[in-house]
Amino acid sequence: MKTFPLSRGSTISLALFSDVSNSRELLDLMQSGKLEPAVALLNASLVPDVFPILAAALKALLSKTRESLTTRTLHSELVYNYSGSKHITESLKRCGISDNTTYILAACFDASDEEMKAVEKLISGTEIDLTELERRANQPQILKHYKIPPQELSISTLPDAIVCRIAARDAL
Repeated sequence: MKTFPLSRGSTISLALFSDVSNSRELLDLMQSGKLEPAVALLNASLVPDVFPILAAALKALLSKTRESLTTRTLHSELVYNYSGSKHITESLKRCGISDNTTYILAACFDASDEEMKAVEKLISGTEIDLTELERRANQPQILKHYKIPPQELSISTLPDAIVCRIAARDAL
């Protein structure tokens, strides 16, 4: 687990898990609104680096500050913002977890150490270092999802290309 400072004293704590065996249970808890503590669960194979997650988190916090969340919660807003899509359901399905997701990135805003320990207990898997994101990223799927052409990667990095789409989504 690693905690990153955001803006106005807010933080986001990230933990990466492999070999997760209870994604169906986590999805059920999330959909019923009974997931405690509140946490965003992302399909980590679509995350090549923490930078795009931080950009999506800042955008979610800004929406909350302006009282203009598109989704119901700050954590679902993070997943929605990360997806780059304007369709909420599609965003949550594509970038969130599914029944058989075994590789999960957990993100929690302003989490205490106790809350992050609760998240670790909630997810039945092995916590691994965040540096694994780049190595384990499903680049072909990411390129397809974000519609990133090879020419763009010749002048930019994959995380930068994703951040550009996150930042520009509402303007397009």
